[in-house]
Amino acid sequence: MLITALPTQDFEPDDSARPIAAAGFTLLTEGGEMPWHRHRRAQVFYNDSGLITCETEQGVWVIPPHGAIWIPGGLLHRSRCAGEMTGVALFVEPDAIDRLPDVCCSLAVSPLLAALLMRAVTLPALYDEEGIDGCFVRLLLDELAHSPIDEVHLPRPADTRLRLMTDGMLADPADRRTLAEWAGHIGMSERNLRRLFPQETGMSIGHWRRQMHVVTGVQLLAHGLSLQSVAHELGYESASAFAVMFKKMTGKPPGRFLAERQPQRGAPTD
Repeated sequence: MLITALPTQDFEPDDSARPIAAAGFTLLTEGGEMPWHRHRRAQVFYNDSGLITCETEQGVWVIPPHGAIWIPGGLLHRSRCAGEMTGVALFVEPDAIDRLPDVCCSLAVSPLLAALLMRAVTLPALYDEEGIDGCFVRLLLDELAHSPIDEVHLPRPADTRLRLMTDGMLADPADRRTLAEWAGHIGMSERNLRRLFPQETGMSIGHWRRQMHVVTGVQLLAHGLSLQSVAHELGYESASAFAVMFKKMTGKPPGRFLAERQPQRGAPTD
């Protein structure tokens, strides 16, 4: 993974003497991946272009262009990118903001918040907390705290047998095995599978599979695939069948869903 546009000096956000530290980034390697790691500080990862997939032990989040993810301090995570990406990594001292969840979540980014995040990378490391820079930082944190959660999220079960099934579904989203077949594959009765899965993920297996298709579909559309190609990759008989499912799950057709997250780009067709 090639990363450019970072500060020339060593960038150690956890050691900053100020409540926030920010760095711009450009990722130029398709499919680049950042391995499992954690930061003492909370992190906001905003991408101005491209797509980020962030994974924790609790779930998978897909962050489309002009979206952001909030990662609490100390949370083990890894991420990978699709396409050329540019954006901002903002690191926030744990006690600097108290109105965001203590769990990983994706955030809806207003034009104001996007501009503030992009401006944050120009702050000096020891910005004046009592001057105009300090006022700017307080506005940034306040806008961040009021950003609505915009979930494109796929929860992950903790049970190793269920994880085997969900990992298999993620590896082949078009897999049409029945619950009975999956139960036999993972060494569990179908009855126990139906009972345990909602306890672990908060949703039925059918709902989880449809949510997986939304998450995977967003990734494929961000790669430039047509709606027809995405529907085929996910095992749907037609583009319209996939679009109907997508709208039921998100409240919007695929084209509008992505267009609202790509205000500077043309919208894909529905």
